[in-house]
Amino acid sequence: MSLPPVHGFLRAAAVLPFAFGLLAGLPALAQYPGQVAKNTKESPVLRSIAVLEWTGEVGNPKASRLVPVAVLDAGTLQDGGIYLARPQPLALTPEVEYELQQDGQPLGLFDIGNAGQQEGSWVGFGTWKPLPSAPRKPSASDLKKLKIDDEGEDDDKPVLHRKHHADETPSSGSASSADASAPAAPSDPDRPVLHKQAPADSAGTGAASAADSDPDRPTLHRKTSGPDTAAGSGSSTPPDDPDRPVLKKSKQKPPPDVGEVESIPGDTDPDRPRLKRGKSSGPGIDIAPGLMGFPPDLEQTVAVSDAKPHPPHPWNFAWSNPDDEAKMKAALEDVARDALGLNPPPPPAKPAAKRAATTRKTAKPAPPPDPPAPFENEQFRVFELAYGSGATLVLSAHTGGPAAQQKFVTLVAQPDLYGNALVLLKDVTDGAHLDEKPRMRLVDAVDALADNRGELLFELRGATQRQFALYRILRGRAEKLLVTGGGEFSQASSQ
Repeated sequence: MSLPPVHGFLRAAAVLPFAFGLLAGLPALAQYPGQVAKNTKESPVLRSIAVLEWTGEVGNPKASRLVPVAVLDAGTLQDGGIYLARPQPLALTPEVEYELQQDGQPLGLFDIGNAGQQEGSWVGFGTWKPLPSAPRKPSASDLKKLKIDDEGEDDDKPVLHRKHHADETPSSGSASSADASAPAAPSDPDRPVLHKQAPADSAGTGAASAADSDPDRPTLHRKTSGPDTAAGSGSSTPPDDPDRPVLKKSKQKPPPDVGEVESIPGDTDPDRPRLKRGKSSGPGIDIAPGLMGFPPDLEQTVAVSDAKPHPPHPWNFAWSNPDDEAKMKAALEDVARDALGLNPPPPPAKPAAKRAATTRKTAKPAPPPDPPAPFENEQFRVFELAYGSGATLVLSAHTGGPAAQQKFVTLVAQPDLYGNALVLLKDVTDGAHLDEKPRMRLVDAVDALADNRGELLFELRGATQRQFALYRILRGRAEKLLVTGGGEFSQASSQ
């Protein structure tokens, strides 16, 4: 907005109402509404989240299967294992391609070949394919080769020219007429030259061609017609050779590979089914199931199938001070030991009289503390679930011993304002109650709602069944978005 050149006081008086109007609108514009409305045209129509399980090497598994978790349809999360099942669910439709992700980075592609049921749940079988290689950028030498230079005498660029024949006059006017009429001498005297043969009636004219003077010169002749060819016909047919092989389509049909059952005497029912031996006409299984159960070397990774590609979004968190990571891990391990009952109980308090008597004696040095109890299969991950957000820590571990006596713990925490670990989710169970309260095993972070914010994907594994759960960590809370299987199999407590 431009103002006319007036005195300073008038200009300030004219600007003040306008400035107050802008300041009055600033709070409404700067206040965050809590959820940014997205354009429905840019949101994906369908988005499928799954987990690929395999054994063997990355990219070349021995056996694999894909377990559907969720389908995002019109902004609503649906159970991927049962959504639009006809009979297999929509997430396992053949030829559907998934992008495998690990910590938000692409790992490969997985194409669905066929689907089946294992222990009452649908799983897909397919092929692990590598990522398509990006086109190589041209180097400086390649650009130099592609550079177009001006034509010159020393130019190496190939040029097509018309061949000059012996009976043609050169286009240059500097040559004499005698040199132009003379035929050009061939550079190689032994090189065969093809000429059209002169007709027989032109021999009496006295103008013989140069080819007639050389009896050894090769000449192309038109193939003469055979004796069976009619006079005046321009086409010739090859002579009949009884020994010549002829390709013909066999008219004999192979005997059908069908063994019919003899009719029972007295059978007059035309609609009675007959048993026959033969090949099935139905579609065969493209890829046979190869992964069964939960082998010890089972690996898991996130798989995402979307209507349009999205740029990679890494979820790893970068610490500004490496010592902070060790501090937060030690704090979570201490909470996990308390939850599992591994920390020794504090010594009982002594009576006041006895405590006063012991103070008169020489104080003995305190014994060194016992080493912390070890964990089995400890897993510690730190995520940045949104650009510019803080760290989200996940720790899971269990104790040793027999399977029925093992205890499992999973913690989800974030640093508070004072640098301490604030536990948002704590799940504790034991091997004797896994069907009532399964153990939570972290798979990875994934953008399930297609809003550039990551959710935590957990596997809820019991003794005889399992499910998957998606959790959103936002505003100091762990919110459960979806649990597969149609029931509240997980009773995780949040603190």
